[in-house]
Amino acid sequence: MNQNSKYIIWVALTVAIGGFLLGFDATVISGTVPFIKKYFDLAGTSGDLKLGWAVSCLGWGALGGNAVAGFFSDRFGRKKVLIVTALLFAGSALLSALATNFTAFVISRIIAGVAVGGAILVAPVYIAEISPSKRRGSLVSFNQLMIVIGISASFFSNYFLLNAGENNWRWMLGVEAVPAMLYFLLLFAVPESPRWLFGKGQTERAREILTKSCGAEQAAEELRNIRESYAQKASGVGVGGLFGRRMRFIMFIALAIAFFQQITGINAIFYYLPTIFVQAGGGVNAAFKQAVLVGLVNLGMTLVAIRWIDRLGRKPLLVIGSAGMAASLLTCAWAFHDSNYQVTEKSYAILESAKVPADLVAQLKASDKKVFTTDKDFTAALVLQFGGERIKPHLETLVTASLNIRASLVLYAIIGFVASFAISLGPVMWVLLSEIFPNQCRGAAISLVGFWNSVVSATVTMIFPWELSRFGSAGTFLGYGLMAVAALIFVLIWIPETKGKTLEELEGILVRKDNSRPEVVSSSGVNS
Repeated sequence: MNQNSKYIIWVALTVAIGGFLLGFDATVISGTVPFIKKYFDLAGTSGDLKLGWAVSCLGWGALGGNAVAGFFSDRFGRKKVLIVTALLFAGSALLSALATNFTAFVISRIIAGVAVGGAILVAPVYIAEISPSKRRGSLVSFNQLMIVIGISASFFSNYFLLNAGENNWRWMLGVEAVPAMLYFLLLFAVPESPRWLFGKGQTERAREILTKSCGAEQAAEELRNIRESYAQKASGVGVGGLFGRRMRFIMFIALAIAFFQQITGINAIFYYLPTIFVQAGGGVNAAFKQAVLVGLVNLGMTLVAIRWIDRLGRKPLLVIGSAGMAASLLTCAWAFHDSNYQVTEKSYAILESAKVPADLVAQLKASDKKVFTTDKDFTAALVLQFGGERIKPHLETLVTASLNIRASLVLYAIIGFVASFAISLGPVMWVLLSEIFPNQCRGAAISLVGFWNSVVSATVTMIFPWELSRFGSAGTFLGYGLMAVAALIFVLIWIPETKGKTLEELEGILVRKDNSRPEVVSSSGVNS
């Protein structure tokens, strides 16, 4: 490995630490759900909505970060925006760990969301703008790799802090401040984006950075391409023309893939992962262990994506992954549909270990052993027989203890879904978004698409507890599965192949020059 390669890998990995913080912050909440639910007294229907808000408010905060990060990065530089996100990550971690009321907790998570919204957009753009075209896919995927490492780290951290006492959830949230401050310090050692510097008239500085990252010969070629791109003004495309005729195709595929990445439920599943496994019949400790396993699978398959994204191409990975996601989600829906609820001898042991009152357990033993096909019917029967106030404190334990399901099938289906996402929509979407927009409006365009992506993510996450209550686990996963099928159809018809092209070449291919459909690069590399 030559000096240029070592340098660009170091820069990409350093910038991608923002992805680690993003992944950690996004999923650390999954381990705190049962504890913040109890601490802030989030019970009943209103409690479900408040819990959904507490978990999803990070996504709503990300909307703010998405809305301004791209514009600020175009004006002040990619590096400065990333430095601000590092400070926001550190501050929000400490604030959420110290929160004593629900409002303060939500505000701290919204601040974290602003950091997430900035990091998820600017980090991949920065890496794409400093990377050689032949390695851009794998280098940009470092950001997704760090996201999944952060996700896995949060699951490990939550598991090891599970027995840290009644304030365990505070430790789970606060520990993130340490890597956030490390990120803040390391960012001062990386250069500014060479394409941003060129746009600000700092040509020689841009040349120096490109030479250091890809060698003098390729740096000269990159500068020629960048100069031609700016001279042409992207054929008249600017921020104001994002929805004009020339950008219509690019915006269509960008907004659509951003929609499908989140509507298939990835963040809802990650944010509530231990809760889902508990609902599938596992205990709390087992659920946290299974979450760790899912995190490791996510990490392993992201490494596979990084290895193959510049070899196999973007579109083949999206096709394989979307098909796998659909199959896994529909399998999960079938497993929950095939389940039933009945109080059995196994149930009594679980209820007694969970310290459900002995008189209630005795009455359950004496009651009829009816079989219910849905958790809604089972819950309604319990409320009717024992009264809502008496059942309410133990309802989740009763439902879990009485569930008869193929728990291993649910686990395998979730693992399959996460693995499929990790080789496709997870890393590939951000690689595509960092590639397909013209230089002059890349930051603003990705801000807009990222904003839309966060709207979908926050909405899906917020309504997830309500969906489980309203449609049950089977109906919820069926909806996600059908969306994955739609994503597969979209990828097959519309997604272009972008591997091996410079950012400026892609600009020439994808931006409309007339009323015809733009030239698209097929997965085999042949223009069509």
